[in-house]
Amino acid sequence: MDRSRSSTEMAATAIFISLLFLTVSPAHSFYLPGVAPRDFQRGDPLQVKVNKLSSTKTQLPYDYYYLKFCKPPKIKNSAENLGEVLRGDRIENSIYTFLMREEQPCKVACRMKLDAASAKNFKEKIDDEYRVNMILDNLPVAVTRHRRDGDPTHTYEHGFRVGFKGNYAGSKEEKYFINNHLSFKVMYHKDSATDSARIVGFEVNPNSINHEYKEWDEKNPQLTTCNQNTKSIIQGSAVPQEVDADKEVVFTYDVTFQASDVKWASRWDTYLLMNDDQIHWFSIINSLMIVLFLSGMVAMIMMRTLYRDIANYNQLETQDEAQEETGWKLVHGDVFRAPINSGLLCVYVGTGVQIFGMTLVTMIFALLGFLSPSNRGGLMTAMVFLWVFMGLFAGYSSARLYKMFKGTAWKKNTLKTAIMFPGILFAIFFVLNALIWGEKSSGAVPFGTMFVILALWFCISVPLVFVGSYFGYKKPVIEDPVKTNKIPRQIPEQAWYMKPVFSILIGGILPFGAVFIELFFILTSIWLNQFYYIFGFLFIVFLILVITCAEITVVLCYFQLCSEDYQWWWRAYLTAGSSALYLFLYSIFYFFTKLEITKLVSGILYFGYMSIASYAFFVLTGTIGFYACFWFVRKIYSSVKID
Repeated sequence: MDRSRSSTEMAATAIFISLLFLTVSPAHSFYLPGVAPRDFQRGDPLQVKVNKLSSTKTQLPYDYYYLKFCKPPKIKNSAENLGEVLRGDRIENSIYTFLMREEQPCKVACRMKLDAASAKNFKEKIDDEYRVNMILDNLPVAVTRHRRDGDPTHTYEHGFRVGFKGNYAGSKEEKYFINNHLSFKVMYHKDSATDSARIVGFEVNPNSINHEYKEWDEKNPQLTTCNQNTKSIIQGSAVPQEVDADKEVVFTYDVTFQASDVKWASRWDTYLLMNDDQIHWFSIINSLMIVLFLSGMVAMIMMRTLYRDIANYNQLETQDEAQEETGWKLVHGDVFRAPINSGLLCVYVGTGVQIFGMTLVTMIFALLGFLSPSNRGGLMTAMVFLWVFMGLFAGYSSARLYKMFKGTAWKKNTLKTAIMFPGILFAIFFVLNALIWGEKSSGAVPFGTMFVILALWFCISVPLVFVGSYFGYKKPVIEDPVKTNKIPRQIPEQAWYMKPVFSILIGGILPFGAVFIELFFILTSIWLNQFYYIFGFLFIVFLILVITCAEITVVLCYFQLCSEDYQWWWRAYLTAGSSALYLFLYSIFYFFTKLEITKLVSGILYFGYMSIASYAFFVLTGTIGFYACFWFVRKIYSSVKID
């Protein structure tokens, strides 16, 4: 299968494949929907589509035609999937039309007069550094950016600036100028056997030109600042086009075509190239080695200590000898006592299983190339639908645990599992969406889409949770390896370092340390409008996270039981889940050091979405830690002889 991948992503994927002993054979006859190559003959029409206006300063996308740009006779919306709508993408047709491999020098798009409202909108968007996003043959338009270190390779800036502010002709007052002339360059890879070619690059060089003309002819306008017989702009005519009320703006463009050695399968490589790919690679490897080394040492120490403990306990001959011992065996009669709010714990564990299943399957699909950036909105759509269908496992795991705790109101527990977590997320999302709607941004999710999300939730996810719960509750109850005493044992006074708050906060540091490097790149891709496609690295980090959450929880649980504190259920969940607190604190640090958000609404949106991400991370990591500790406790107490 032809796929567009960066070299680092391919390297990381190779590691993953070798770990799982998988071999994925390329199939040249199969392409994903919407990302199959298209062959163009000379003279074939090329339609440029317009996407949203985006800014890293406000994080609020706007429709392209929110500003007074040239419009085609009829604006048509391209087919959108659920992910594109949730991302705020609005893909529409434009007035820009090319002919394949036929250069067009200085073509007039339209002429218009700015009214006060239009000029105000342009100035606001220039102030907030908005960029225009366009698409040709599923490739986003980009501005070439050469590296400062002299490296001949170049990277892309996605989209081009609406305009800029500056002084002109000695004026002390800063004025606003619009980029009204676009110099497009289309790169193509020609088939040696036929005359057909495939588009492999789409670049633009924006300019601000105050166009002049002697007499305007609608059918064939002739500009004195634009020579249609040569390349484009006449030398010496670079007077910028000012933005102000009652100003007339002539929008123009020119198109050049350039043959390229880049093949269609590699055309996304430049878009996916990260400036810090070397630093990224070595940082991930460094993190991987350190965490695996620490985890290996912890596992070795735990196995040796536990083996000695179990051997000693099993060699005791009398009950008196056992009573003289201290440690984790003394609490065997209370260690499986149901915790406080056991029903809530079941709900959170079930939800965590749902998130884990969604995350794992999404990453596998991404690794196999199904969720590449060329498949717009595919990642978001996959996550939504996988979340819905993973409700089956949420209901099953929640019911199994609830029955073990001897719960009776299983329907009530199932309803909480189906509604609680997504209900909290939907409430936050609804408030944030209302704020986006108030800003008249295209990022606001329409009410029709909100209804679709609710339908997926209540018509598919909730019933699946009940189905899973039904089968889970029908299964035989999970038997405890030891009997529980009728009267709870008194917990002795704990040392300061074994107090719940301290041990929980300590437990979250290592899991967060395993992911914080990757977290930087994820936040950069989300909030600074960059493509993220290094799922090989991400999967490796995810595996490290799972191992680290499991081992740190088991270690702290063992120390807790040795201190004769048997209330481990919730603490196991919170120990690994506390890594979400560090994630949120890091997002605050990232906000003040990397972003330039100044608007209150944009700040609320950032922290609102990061609180959703942190909450989901808490449920995911908490569930991993809980199940690891659950397995560990059952294992050690089933390994000793209890009289």
